[in-house]
Amino acid sequence: MSQPSFPILPEPIDREDAISMILTSIAMEELGLSHLINAEGEKIQFALGTIPGVTSPPSTIEDVLAVNESTQKVLGGVTQYQMLLNAKMQNALSSSVMQGPTGPAGPTGPAGPAGGPTGPQGATGATGPAGAVGAPGATGPTGATGATGPTGPTGPTGETGVPGPMGSIGPTGAAGAAGVTGATGATGATGPTGDTGPAGPTGAQGPQGSTGALGATGATGPTGPTGPTGPTGINVTATSAFAANTSGSTLTVALGGTLLPLPDGQVLPSNIAVDPTNTIFTINDAGIYRISYQVNTTVALLMSSRILLNGNPVVQSTIAPILNLSSFFAEFIIDVPANSTVSLQLFGLAGDVTFLPSAAGAGLMIVRLS
Repeated sequence: MSQPSFPILPEPIDREDAISMILTSIAMEELGLSHLINAEGEKIQFALGTIPGVTSPPSTIEDVLAVNESTQKVLGGVTQYQMLLNAKMQNALSSSVMQGPTGPAGPTGPAGPAGGPTGPQGATGATGPAGAVGAPGATGPTGATGATGPTGPTGPTGETGVPGPMGSIGPTGAAGAAGVTGATGATGATGPTGDTGPAGPTGAQGPQGSTGALGATGATGPTGPTGPTGPTGINVTATSAFAANTSGSTLTVALGGTLLPLPDGQVLPSNIAVDPTNTIFTINDAGIYRISYQVNTTVALLMSSRILLNGNPVVQSTIAPILNLSSFFAEFIIDVPANSTVSLQLFGLAGDVTFLPSAAGAGLMIVRLS
């Protein structure tokens, strides 16, 4: 916007010049208010990210509400000041001439010599006082109440209570085991030999003798019929999945991380599913899995990539370069529990990433090994 300039008037200043300077000062203040309103408009555009050629950081709903509240306060002050300027202008335009009554005619002086100069014009009367300022406008409605803050931390655990009284004595336990048997007494004198008893049972069979020499091999018998075919074994690699991003789309990546959508070329078995955003893949069966991914961008960026298993980063899948890269690839083997989720995430960059179009812009492969 242009800067205002104040006119320079020759002295002495008459009444018309004074009114013109008052109106000029009002116009300059109006121009200042227009500068202020324009600045508030640009502040709102910056918060919403709509200024051409300027990339502003992402704004939260709290930021937008704060900008709106600030703008309301400024516009409220501008409105009140506008009312004051309007009253000032009306008073300047309707001010009275402030000319006093004509005094009595003085006696006619002697005629001066012919051809004398005309005397100077009398001074203009003083400007009347400005009218009273109008009453301020009504206060605007109160804004909506903000969202409830998070719940505070749990307070410390109270002290342990006083121990209760001792319980009654329980019943008497079972009797202890019998004591050790005492030493055997001395052997008594041998009695007379009794009658021969009946024959005892046959003793146990003696050990088997050594094996004799091996006889000659007999003739080969005819081949028996083929048995039935056994059941087909489990093909663990049938649990394999693939998904890609080949459309050359652009993804806005947050510094803390953004999941990469893989909507193209999906090959999914019955026990691996994907959510509607094409970013979270759910593996129903537990096992050892081989997981690999690749990301190819149109421009080399100082960005990082990794796999999230159940929302947690897998360290052996992380690629965090110290120089700009346009291609990222990682492959690893990991034990995956049942009903686990797998996602491909980009992080470490706050900005837009464009993937290669009509090519392998990004891809994810999951293969069960056992």
